[in-house]
Amino acid sequence: MEKSKLSDPFEEARINKGYGKMNDQDDPVTMILRLKDVRKCAHNWKVFQSEAEPGRIVVPSEVNIRDTRQIPFEVDPPLHKSYRSLIEPWFKRPLQPEYQEKLTAQIEEIIDEVIVKDSVEVIEDFSLKLQSRALTLLLNIPFEESEIWISWGTHVFRSEGEALDGDKANILYDYIDKQIYKAIENPGDDLYSMLLTSEVNGKKLTHEEIKGIIILTFAGGRDTVINAVTNSIAYLAEHPESLESLRSNPDMISKAVEEFIRYFSPLTQMGRVVTEDTQVCEHVVKADSRISLCWASANRDASVFENPNEIVLDRKINPHVGFGFSHHNCLGATHARQIMNILLTSLAKKIKSIDIIDYKENIEDLDQFKRKVGYDSISVNFNAL
Repeated sequence: MEKSKLSDPFEEARINKGYGKMNDQDDPVTMILRLKDVRKCAHNWKVFQSEAEPGRIVVPSEVNIRDTRQIPFEVDPPLHKSYRSLIEPWFKRPLQPEYQEKLTAQIEEIIDEVIVKDSVEVIEDFSLKLQSRALTLLLNIPFEESEIWISWGTHVFRSEGEALDGDKANILYDYIDKQIYKAIENPGDDLYSMLLTSEVNGKKLTHEEIKGIIILTFAGGRDTVINAVTNSIAYLAEHPESLESLRSNPDMISKAVEEFIRYFSPLTQMGRVVTEDTQVCEHVVKADSRISLCWASANRDASVFENPNEIVLDRKINPHVGFGFSHHNCLGATHARQIMNILLTSLAKKIKSIDIIDYKENIEDLDQFKRKVGYDSISVNFNAL
């Protein structure tokens, strides 16, 4: 079996029922598995809300480790639009040429670092560094700050052997508090300072609102980007012909990025809280229960995607939901797409082939489903062109 393969554990349940079940800290979740149903539920925010108790829409639930509402992630319309309109232009900055030049320099520097090594542990020595350094561009703060984030490891809410770690989460919360106070004392051109001078619906943002936006920025794009980068490297290691195709056909890279996001689905699912008794997939769900929008299952739906369990680099029709769907689509998608575009471009330019030396898979335990989301570790050798 291919080391880079991510199988689809949801297929049987998706075809036969359209939903699955999992228990999450005694707060059960009904998992919605078909693409059309996922999209329909994501769009219906009045029945399937995000503006529930902070942390409850996340799977696994974070209600026990935070009470700060992540914004605009845990806010529904119409207020959601007000927050989103404020911060979306900032998160579109990765489209600017200057931003892309800096990101390219960062990624190529990391590739140059690993080319000369006999063995590279991709997650710690490549993906985590790449994600953390790129985040300095998104926040518009000094590059050196990334060393602190790298020291936290791949998860900001988890530690080895624990699904959730309140003590580790407090490290992030305390750090963000200090950065907000620092921006109050010495305003700059960073995201903290921009938020401190901003208003929503005629009111200045509170400390808690700013903190909620920043927590989302840190947490939402961390292990997801790390998974996407690491899985891409593993796939290209086992498919050198794909690396050659990207080298020969650079116009294919943007489609390849979308296909990697579809296939890898770096975030398995995201929850909603049901506001009234209703049905999904002809299955009754009660008010105040939880559903999840299972992006990873929806992205393998054979009724939508031809050969869904294969990576087709130049897939023509690709309505994946790897970045979510409807008004809550991923705020950091532009940043993530630029990272992946530049990564594939740079690898094609500098790397001839990649050899996998050793690896340990990261398997999510979702009760009846066991899903590989990537790797706990993977060591490779990069061979220069």
